[in-house]
Amino acid sequence: MTTHYASTRGGQQGVSASQAILQGLASDGGLFVPEVFPEIALDFDKLKEQSYQEIALLIMKAFYSDFSEKELIACIEAAYDEKFDTPTIAPVKKVGTDYYLELFHGPTLAFKDMALSILPYLMTTAAKKNQSTNELVILTATSGDTGKAAMEGFADVENTKIIVFYPKEGVSKIQEQQMRTQKGDNTFVVAVNGNFDDAQTRVKEMFNDTTLRDELAANQKQFSSANSINIGRLIPQVVYYVYAYAQLVKENELKNGQAMDISVPTGNFGNILAGYYAKKLGVPIGKLICASNQNNVLTDFFTNGTYDRNREFYVTSSPSMDILISSNLERLLYEVSNQSATVTKQLMDDLTSKGSYALDDTLRKGLADFLVAYATDEQTQDAIQRVFDQERYVIDPHTAVAKHALDQMTQLENPALIVSTASPYKFPESVVRAFDEVKQVENEFDWVTSLYEETHLTIPPAVKTLFESPILHDRVIPVDDMLACVKEILNLD
Repeated sequence: MTTHYASTRGGQQGVSASQAILQGLASDGGLFVPEVFPEIALDFDKLKEQSYQEIALLIMKAFYSDFSEKELIACIEAAYDEKFDTPTIAPVKKVGTDYYLELFHGPTLAFKDMALSILPYLMTTAAKKNQSTNELVILTATSGDTGKAAMEGFADVENTKIIVFYPKEGVSKIQEQQMRTQKGDNTFVVAVNGNFDDAQTRVKEMFNDTTLRDELAANQKQFSSANSINIGRLIPQVVYYVYAYAQLVKENELKNGQAMDISVPTGNFGNILAGYYAKKLGVPIGKLICASNQNNVLTDFFTNGTYDRNREFYVTSSPSMDILISSNLERLLYEVSNQSATVTKQLMDDLTSKGSYALDDTLRKGLADFLVAYATDEQTQDAIQRVFDQERYVIDPHTAVAKHALDQMTQLENPALIVSTASPYKFPESVVRAFDEVKQVENEFDWVTSLYEETHLTIPPAVKTLFESPILHDRVIPVDDMLACVKEILNLD
């Protein structure tokens, strides 16, 4: 069966997987989704004995059907190798009565490595398949983790450039240091005086700028995206939900067919959407718990059916979730509207023009798989301290938000999987503050040392050397200068 893709807003249909990956965002501003959701035989009695790479091949063959098996194997083997510090790639750990899916064992210590390790290989393979000789310009806004993981994957990849914009005051110091020290002659990192939503909005505007698109084409260049708006980012995230369930069956923590609930720290909605896709494939997932921080636009949406970004923006201890425009929610709206591009486009037009939209009662019924809760910074700190005090297990602030949200769901009876999205060492100050709120240090690396002294959690080598690396990127610009900055980097005009 061949899987083709269409825009959520109706402007493109019949697009191959490789074309969708290359393009990133649909030409009408929509997101690519499968026209018909593939059917995969998920036999967990067999899958429990398979490696992460084998399960990745099973899922990707179905979604990326115009790639040959040989091409996919080459991409998978290159992506999921010794750059991960465990051969299981995504281990599941039992902590008390909960299970934690650890997605931070890659080179940048965050879950974005799970997809961005393979995206460059998928993209360069897609370019060859489509006889594209254009230079690929990966244009991305990041709330902290995507930028570094994308640059790590695309650094010095032939015939590519990657430009990453991040909010100057909206990421952790470790995240910023990781980006500013990124090597690679084709990597460009720019801080903006604004928040993530400001940066992401400008990036989407550039993707949809037909004049800019023509100018790029005239210079043998084309944009693509490394955000989870790219279907090449999203589908690899489905893999780890299938793998996690298989591992729990293997360890006799779940009976084959028994449902599990999952709690996902959620900002741009890609990670939890991947869990929703896994459920559509047949993974026995009960409820999907959408865990938000104080920027709780999603909590309100699932509670009352109205999405309203017209609210105060908070900088929190879980900065990768400091988002008020959750781009991947558009794909869910497309599903719950019975794949209506007309309905989806109208809702997105309302979001653009009014900053809000509301679902009718029929559409709201399609959200029944989701539960919601949010955590304040104080509740996040409490979850970090409580888990460590009770279980001697250290979690980062984003994982703590998911733990807090799960603990609010007292009505649930299924075993629960918490998606652990980052190493505590990516946010050492926030974790240490949970143990010692008045702690003061002289420099950033002292937070790393303090975290080790508090927990004796092994310091990853990538963090040990981080503050010894030279700063290679130091540009800071107003948000409104992003287009001019891109043109300058690409030598346009």
